Amino acid sequence: MYTKLQKNVDHRGCLTVLDRVPFDVKRIFYVSGVPKGETRGKHAHYRNKQILICISGVIEVKLDTGTTVETTTLHEGESIFVDRFIWDEQKYCTGNDILLSVCSESYDESDYIRDYNKFIRMFHE
Repeated sequence: MYTKLQKNVDHRGCLTVLDRVPFDVKRIFYVSGVPKGETRGKHAHYRNKQILICISGVIEVKLDTGTTVETTTLHEGESIFVDRFIWDEQKYCTGNDILLSVCSESYDESDYIRDYNKFIRMFHE
């Protein structure tokens, strides 16, 4: 689910609103300072759901269900929902990108699927 966030702009600046979150929020973090062209993420979750929001720059988000792959380019003020059991990767395109992640779960290393081959086997065994 790709969403363009509501922006309210006037002479004082811009207020961007995220008002629909399909889960209770347990954790929020952001990623910045990633060199241009670098890719992060490269994992899936057993339980965690996320909304990824491009705060600044341009970020390509690749979502892999194990059977289909979709790539979406996020610009400032755009977001995408990442459900559990979706392998996601984010390519930072400008070197000045900021990605905000709104999560359904608190950090728990055991929730991560970090091995892509293991992820694929979950859908093809």
